[in-house]
Amino acid sequence: MKTYEILFDILSQESDYVSGEKLAQKLGISRTSIWKAIQRLEKEGIHIESIKNKGYKLISGDLLITKKIEEAAPIQVSFNPNCKSTQLDAKAGIEAGKPANTLYLASSQTAGRGRFGRSYFAPEQGGIYMTLHLKPNLPFPQIPAYTVLTAGAIYKAIKELTLMEMEIKWVNDIYYKGKKIAGILTEAITSIETGLVTDVIIGVGINFAIADFPKELQHKAASLFHKKHPITRNELISEIWKNFYECDPDELIYLYKQHSLVLGRTITFYQNDQDYKGIAKEISDNGQLLVQLDTGQEMWLNSGEISLTSW
Repeated sequence: MKTYEILFDILSQESDYVSGEKLAQKLGISRTSIWKAIQRLEKEGIHIESIKNKGYKLISGDLLITKKIEEAAPIQVSFNPNCKSTQLDAKAGIEAGKPANTLYLASSQTAGRGRFGRSYFAPEQGGIYMTLHLKPNLPFPQIPAYTVLTAGAIYKAIKELTLMEMEIKWVNDIYYKGKKIAGILTEAITSIETGLVTDVIIGVGINFAIADFPKELQHKAASLFHKKHPITRNELISEIWKNFYECDPDELIYLYKQHSLVLGRTITFYQNDQDYKGIAKEISDNGQLLVQLDTGQEMWLNSGEISLTSW
């Protein structure tokens, strides 16, 4: 790890002030180097209090450390401090021939996009923005329900680390107390020659500890935590992808269904230039949603957007 990352790791485990001299001795560097590392952390949005004759104390902030994630999860991490979009980073990585199972990670995005090309709110501090690249090389009908598996992995990670209960809104959103805290965007690349899905990228955005939202989002978006949080972003990211790779897919699919926000409720949706209304009855293992329309007819939805008539 880099000096400022090691320094952050030390300060995050201390409840009291640590002198510059003690830090310098522990890291085997000069006190000037400690001061420079403190400055770097402050540029990363970390609030560190400095008091003469007492030392340094971490007040707030969280630092993404790629090595910690790689040590805990079976992935490589590519971190971009000046990221436009982790989806774009992943696509560039694919074109450059970078290996699969690489997680493209950023602490903020300047041009993030959600489903249907919508802009994605991604402030400089407090968010998690990441895209995982996979190479399934399978026919489309055999592709696992990656969005469902990822949502299940996110639910399980948050539940196990914090005991907080999330809900999942079909098909790709995670909700907490009626507000969205995370979204998933899955894209596939197909080979014209073979007809196989060669690459899949799974984008995830999580409102981890965001203090303020734009006015137009305040009634529908929220953050997992506020100023204080019992876990780090590194821990949550690692746990999500450990679950994704190591858990039985049936367990993650079960969690997705069990904690659905929509099953049994009245929903509306728009398809083929027509508005529909009905009861969400069932979710298949492939992530399809069965809706019983007001007419009594049943319809399977493969994708798209639905709205709940009441929250």
